[in-house]
Amino acid sequence: MPSDHELRLRERLSRLKELRLPGARLEGEMQRLERQLEQLAAEPSDDEYWNQLMLARHDDRPYTLDYVERMLDDWLELHGDRVLGDDEAIVAGLGRLDGRTVALVGHQKGRDVKERARRNFGMASPEGYAKAMRVMELAERHRFPLVTLVDTPGAYPGVEAEQHGQAGAIARCQAAMARLGVPTLACVIGEGGSGGAIALAVADRVLMQENAMYTVISPEGAASILWRDAGEAKKAAAQFRPDAVHCLELGVVDAVVPEPPGGAHEDPDEAARLLADSLREHLDDLEGVPGDELVRRRRAKFRAIRAFA
Repeated sequence: MPSDHELRLRERLSRLKELRLPGARLEGEMQRLERQLEQLAAEPSDDEYWNQLMLARHDDRPYTLDYVERMLDDWLELHGDRVLGDDEAIVAGLGRLDGRTVALVGHQKGRDVKERARRNFGMASPEGYAKAMRVMELAERHRFPLVTLVDTPGAYPGVEAEQHGQAGAIARCQAAMARLGVPTLACVIGEGGSGGAIALAVADRVLMQENAMYTVISPEGAASILWRDAGEAKKAAAQFRPDAVHCLELGVVDAVVPEPPGGAHEDPDEAARLLADSLREHLDDLEGVPGDELVRRRRAKFRAIRAFA
C-alpha cells in the first residue's frame, strides 16, 4: 500500500499535469516529483527496512569481548573506577592488534538472562564511564591508540545512576576523548543509542558496521513521542533512518565496515577479520599525525557535523 508521502507526491504530480497555463514552466517541477517517486519505489518497505535494522539487535551478534577474543593478543582487562565499583556494562583494557598495543573500551551485553542482568544489557552507569576514562588516560600517558566499540541501547536511566551524576559522567567522557593526543577510532558494532553511545564515539574516525544502527533515540522512543505509541517503531525508523548507509550520507560516520552475508552473527570470525582490517587501515592512516593536530581535526570534525550555511 502506498505511503502517505507517496500519495501526496502523486496527487501533486497529477494536479500539475492537468494545469494548462500559458507560459507556465512546470516541466522542472514535474521531473523533480517523478524522481522522488522513483526513489521511493527503489527503497525497501518499512517492514523490510525494520528487519534489516533488527540485525543490530540480533541475540547472536558478536559483542565487544567476542571481537577482543578474535582480534587482540595479550588482552588484559582492567576493572573498577577506583571510587564506587566495577560496572560490567563497560569492558576496558589493553591488547595487541597485529603487534601494535592499543587501549580498547567497549559496551558489553550478555548472552543469557544471568549475564544480561550482570551487564545491565550494555547500559552503562557513571562507574562504567569513569572506568573508560581511566583507560583513556592510560592510552594518553603511554601513547597507545584508543579503540572503542559501541553497542548499547543507551546509558542506564535508573535513579541510582542519576544520583551518581550520569549526565555529567557522559559529558566528561566526551570531553576526555576530545582532548586525547593519540589516534582514536570508534566503531558502532550493534546498537549505538543516544548519549550512551556518543560518550565513547568522539573519535578521529567513527566507523559503523554494515548492519548496525546509530540513533539519537531508539525507534520505540521516537514513536512514543511522535505518535504516542511505541508500536509505531517501524514507522519511526523509516522516517529517521539510523542505518549505516544513511549515517554515512549525513556525515555522522566516516566509513562503513562490511559484514559477512546475512550479518555478523552468521560468521563472527569473518566479521572480526573485516573489522580488524578496517581498524588497521585507519590506524595506519592516523599514525604519525601530531597530537595537537589530531585534537584540532577532531574538534573541527564534530563541530561541523550537519552544519548548514
